[in-house]
Amino acid sequence: MFQRAVMLCVLLSLASGVLASERPNILFCLADDWGWPHAGVYGDPVVQTPTFDRLAREGALFDRAYISSPSCTPSRNAMLTGQQFYRLDQGANLHSSLDPKHPNFMFLLRDAGYEIGHWRKAWGPGDHTALGYTEHPCGPGSTFNKFFNQRDKDKPFCFWFGTSDPHRKYKKGSGAESGMDLAKVPVPSFYPDVPEVRSDIADYYWEVQRWDSDVAAAIELLEQAGELDNTIIVMTGDHGMPFPRCKGNLYDWGSRVPLAVRWGKQIKPGQRFDEFVSLTDLAPTFLEAAGVEVPEEMTGRSLVSVTTTGEDDAERGYVVYGRERHTPAQKMPSMDGYPSRAIRTDRWLLIMNSEPDRWPAGVATGSTHPYDSLADCDAGPTKTFLVEHQNDPEYAPFYALSFAQRPPIELYDCQADPDQINNLANDPEHAETVAELRGKLVEYLQSTGDPRFSEGDAPFDGYPYRAKYLKAYLEKNGY
Repeated sequence: MFQRAVMLCVLLSLASGVLASERPNILFCLADDWGWPHAGVYGDPVVQTPTFDRLAREGALFDRAYISSPSCTPSRNAMLTGQQFYRLDQGANLHSSLDPKHPNFMFLLRDAGYEIGHWRKAWGPGDHTALGYTEHPCGPGSTFNKFFNQRDKDKPFCFWFGTSDPHRKYKKGSGAESGMDLAKVPVPSFYPDVPEVRSDIADYYWEVQRWDSDVAAAIELLEQAGELDNTIIVMTGDHGMPFPRCKGNLYDWGSRVPLAVRWGKQIKPGQRFDEFVSLTDLAPTFLEAAGVEVPEEMTGRSLVSVTTTGEDDAERGYVVYGRERHTPAQKMPSMDGYPSRAIRTDRWLLIMNSEPDRWPAGVATGSTHPYDSLADCDAGPTKTFLVEHQNDPEYAPFYALSFAQRPPIELYDCQADPDQINNLANDPEHAETVAELRGKLVEYLQSTGDPRFSEGDAPFDGYPYRAKYLKAYLEKNGY
């Protein structure tokens, strides 16, 4: 049994004179902007992800994995600390920092005898030194091959294997040029089904496939060294794809991610779970597997039990997540974000937008951001098409779904409306559901110390935005 194996690992790690090799290595593979359901094992008919599919086949696949916040820095901060993003002060925003007072699973493992390191994009973006870190929060940087060959082989390791794929920009037409059949590309119902959108999604797929091949090379290195079965391999993304109404949004296309976990013979192969999990659950999972005490501050809950019996002490019938400032995209000179919180259950998604007078993807003109127009949404052909056709009656509704202001409360029936485009919040028939879900969401936020739902200030809009390009832009424009 997986649970017995974990308990044995814990006991061994605490015993005097125990060999470090008896504790598992950890390879944490994290993509940038890779969202659900873009993997072959999830049924996508075009993108090819043989490495991810293999991990799912030889381990456990999670159908309902969600981030803490659909923005790079807060999402990664939440994973690193095992805490909901809104508990991390400045770390709740993009291009921020992280206070060392928050326990960091990478450093906790290092303190317990692990060798740690990272490759490419791991923590961030932001300035990790601003609040007191004197070294990278994920350990020294190097390629995985160099780290693996030069490590102390008497120690287990934890390596954060990052990438910038499939973050924009893309080589336009790369998906079609690689042989993808654009006619088979699934187009979400909140986009018009036009060639520009299909080709844009295919270009995103091309980078997903490049990421998948990078992880394959890392796994091959483990296999050749005989370390594969003693290594926990996790493969996932930090939030949804960089498209309108996806990245930076609390709908499934922005906040739901692929997740597969493999650990040799410890996890029975071919398991598939539909319980709700948060990527904040990974930190306590890694610590428990390594025999390290999980700090009380961590709101994430270890996945050890759920991957064995499917039953554990954690409530996994819903998941909570949210966002604050992604980019400063509201009207100049404001540095405000778009604060929202969400609760997702089997059937329902309820979103609370705390400042509905603001614009979810930024204002159309006059933002603080140098890209100005709708700056909270990454530029690309899909965004361009929607903007250029916003006054065309055929396409105006699609533009509004991505860029128009939103009401204080949104409610979606995810079973009848999987793309979450029909807001039922004002339907009297669903008033009881809204009240129940809102009550449960607020109770959770209060119990976990969300400043927006507790006594005192919620200072997220006032925190520094630490991107160098913004400082130069503001100085140039007299701000």
